[in-house]
Amino acid sequence: MIADSYDKVLFKKALDNLSNAYCPYSEFPVSAVLVGESGKEYTGVNIENAAYPAGICAERTAMSKAVSEGERNFERIVIATANGEGWPCGICRQFMYEFSPDMKVVAGKNIDNLKAYSLRELLPEGFRLEV
Repeated sequence: MIADSYDKVLFKKALDNLSNAYCPYSEFPVSAVLVGESGKEYTGVNIENAAYPAGICAERTAMSKAVSEGERNFERIVIATANGEGWPCGICRQFMYEFSPDMKVVAGKNIDNLKAYSLRELLPEGFRLEV
């Protein structure tokens, strides 16, 4: 897949939202902008906790907001970090796959070096209940 001009706009929004990340332990802020099939954009940041498993990644924050508002199908997610390139972890890949295995996933070191893949490319043979 190819990153397009809309991906760059979303990457800039994600960069602008990095300051909302709560990451005192890793000091690795991550921000994501998720686009629903409706066209609505949902932002998310990573939120850490002293009980490490209780933290949540930016991708799942954005998706949880969207799902809680009734959105179930997604077009793309764009991810930005303050410290270089960042891609969804395995948990996030499976979490997103549940809803939209063919969505576009975009990330990169900076706005001029974005890469794009389908979620299926990032998680081949992901598990999904076909509903």
